[in-house]
Amino acid sequence: MAYPKLTKQPGALETAAAIRNGSMSPIEAVEAAIARIEHHDAHINAVAVTDFDRARDAAKALGKRQPSADEPLFGVPMTVKESFNVAGLPTTFGHEQYADNIVDKDAEVVRLLKGAGAIILGKTNVPPDLADLQSNNPVYGRTNNPHDHDRVAGGSSGGSAAAVASGMVPCEYGSDIGSSIRNPAHFNGIYGHKTSFGLVSRRGHTHPAAGGLDVHEGPLSVVGPLARSAEDLTALLEITTARPLVRREKSLSECRFLAVLEHPVSEVDASVRVPIEEALAELEKAGATIDRTSALLPDLAELHADYLRLLNVAMARGRPAPGGKEMSLVDYYLLLDRQARCEYAWGDLFAEYDFVLAPPLPFLAYKHDATPINQRRITINGKDSAFADALAWAGIATYPNLPSTVVPVGATDGLPCGMQVMGPRWSDLDCIATAGAIGKLLHG
Repeated sequence: MAYPKLTKQPGALETAAAIRNGSMSPIEAVEAAIARIEHHDAHINAVAVTDFDRARDAAKALGKRQPSADEPLFGVPMTVKESFNVAGLPTTFGHEQYADNIVDKDAEVVRLLKGAGAIILGKTNVPPDLADLQSNNPVYGRTNNPHDHDRVAGGSSGGSAAAVASGMVPCEYGSDIGSSIRNPAHFNGIYGHKTSFGLVSRRGHTHPAAGGLDVHEGPLSVVGPLARSAEDLTALLEITTARPLVRREKSLSECRFLAVLEHPVSEVDASVRVPIEEALAELEKAGATIDRTSALLPDLAELHADYLRLLNVAMARGRPAPGGKEMSLVDYYLLLDRQARCEYAWGDLFAEYDFVLAPPLPFLAYKHDATPINQRRITINGKDSAFADALAWAGIATYPNLPSTVVPVGATDGLPCGMQVMGPRWSDLDCIATAGAIGKLLHG
């Protein structure tokens, strides 16, 4: 099974290995990445903020010494999502009023990546407030899908995924609350990992409205890596994780999967269903056990309704709705209680299943559409549908705080299609490893 790949550039670990063995220097790696950005990005607009001069200086400094054992990304050029603070660069969250918001301290993830030897070339594009499934804002403009410039790259980590898929950089770091890592990975044909809630620090991934102050991280939102291989995802996660993770090392033939392709809120388009069904058939041929239904699966309609309520509270940070409606503190805690019960229910399911497989979204990369997301429509299986209902496929992992890795599984009409590999909370490395094994099974 093939999916469209746009580059043969080495990944992050391959680049690091080339630098370690002397076949490439850090400055050569950086100059090559800068050249790729300058060549490709005029048509894609993935990299919103460049920091090439400081990247060159950092590369030259690294070139004067040998890498240490705790620098697995020594000399590797990469970018990060615009919403991460990088000292000396602006953080705008896509708003013109914050165009001059130059921050003076790196986000924790950026600090850890730099400490591992990575060289930050710049920051990638987002929608305003990270609140759309496309990346277009008045500060930096619109990011195009590298597979089809008339289509979106996704959002809110759309610039991240487009930069990786096009080969500009080997890896990236993004964030996810409503599939913001997963839908761009799906749309662009790369790997992306939504981490378990609380696994990676979000310090310094903060809206500029906070005035540079640290804030409570709030529910649902996470940060995580994007790359062209599962191995690179693992490396990025191990560098940035805030807690030790255990691996189970199970082969695909030993795994029991639950495939979820039906949702009471959101029908899956054939352009997504067919590649996923083909992937499931290959998994079964390889000896995996796949169930299509389970009494243990939580009520997905109820989960989605609660997810939207908590998502709205999280995005508004408790501010009233436009109509003035507010959620009381009592109601907020009751909603958190419901979330906890949902997480426990998924825990019961994962006592019987190793992983759940599902679409990242019910459609592939769509044509650019400036209609507000709550008014936007999309055609699914020939039927006019509410675009926002697609968030149902985001919430199944986000609301119960689960990890989810997107693996490219195929394509329809030249557009990539991915699949979510979800596991119990804190099983992030297993999700990534299994996604990688699925990728190798399907694509070699």
